[in-house]
Amino acid sequence: MDVLIAPAAGRADLAAFVDLLWRVYARDPHWVPPLRRDALALISGARTNPYFGHAEVQCFLARRQGRVVGRIAAHIDQLVLARRPGLGLWGLFEVADDDQEVGLALIKAAEDWLRTRGMVRAQGPMSLSIWDEPGLLVAGFDRPPAVMMGHHRPSYENMLTSAGYAKVKDLHAWELDIAKPFPELIQRIIAAGERNPKIRVREADARRFDSEARLVLGILNEAWSDNWGFVPLTDAEIAHAAKKLRPVMFPDLIRIAEVEGEPVAFMLTLPDVNELTRDLDGRLFPFGWAKLLWRLRRPKVRRMRVPLMGVRKHLQGTRMASLLAFMMIEYTRRASVARYGAHRGEIGWILEDNEPMRSIAKAIDAEITRTYRIYERNL
Repeated sequence: MDVLIAPAAGRADLAAFVDLLWRVYARDPHWVPPLRRDALALISGARTNPYFGHAEVQCFLARRQGRVVGRIAAHIDQLVLARRPGLGLWGLFEVADDDQEVGLALIKAAEDWLRTRGMVRAQGPMSLSIWDEPGLLVAGFDRPPAVMMGHHRPSYENMLTSAGYAKVKDLHAWELDIAKPFPELIQRIIAAGERNPKIRVREADARRFDSEARLVLGILNEAWSDNWGFVPLTDAEIAHAAKKLRPVMFPDLIRIAEVEGEPVAFMLTLPDVNELTRDLDGRLFPFGWAKLLWRLRRPKVRRMRVPLMGVRKHLQGTRMASLLAFMMIEYTRRASVARYGAHRGEIGWILEDNEPMRSIAKAIDAEITRTYRIYERNL
């Protein structure tokens, strides 16, 4: 094979790692270019990504006659190893021209790197963390992804199965029409919650953004702690996420539910920023930054996405948990339509076997529109 697989070394290689995306998806009408600055920050080390504070990452490039034709990142996360000893990860997998030979060689390079560091199983794609863009898109190629969701080539699924990988978990994105009211039964449930003096569902306080962000992400760490694939967000990652998301977080789209004055649940909703950045082609300079700032002042989007929702453990599985979820969803639905002009909503991702969340999604007439699959195999 005339393809050379080598570790990415230096800023030029990392830039080439990012730039490959524009070749891979040049003819894909549904691909949304990421902001190059953010894509580079993800892989540039602890200075720009606190994930590197507990993980070792090695990026690889595939070249043919000096031209980059593929990429992959292998990584070992100490927080993952604490829960699943011997499990190595890989992700950020892309191949130009759907070249299966290149794809298999990249996967082998990642596996070899993991194996030399004592890993006995490999899981992917995980790009980079479960909190980033986990899984490979296997259904839903006919639409653009919402903000912070991945988009991939249909050919990749066959590459992974040819390399011996089998499904370990599916993650679903659910979409619904938010321009119309929810079913009457759900409206009655919400009305009952509104009459309960113990319950308060409030907007986030923009004047206390940092403390509100810590509150929300603290509930998240507790709420998701028993979920498949969970790893806790570190304090550094919480601070980083709050800073990174602040420009696209709006108080009326962050709902915090209190019961007898205690914050017990939250729901974070984001405007689909992909709609606002798609024409920037990944560049903020020289004019993209000004365009994006202007658009974010009063964003008008077609779709909203709920990436995160959580309820404290002592309420999980109770009617109160469902009630609070429906109330937060309804209040956000109203704001999304009235203030942001949205008429579609996406909830996800949701684990395929997360029955409480699946039940909530079905109750508000949401349907699965995209499926992301995580694979695993023994090394």
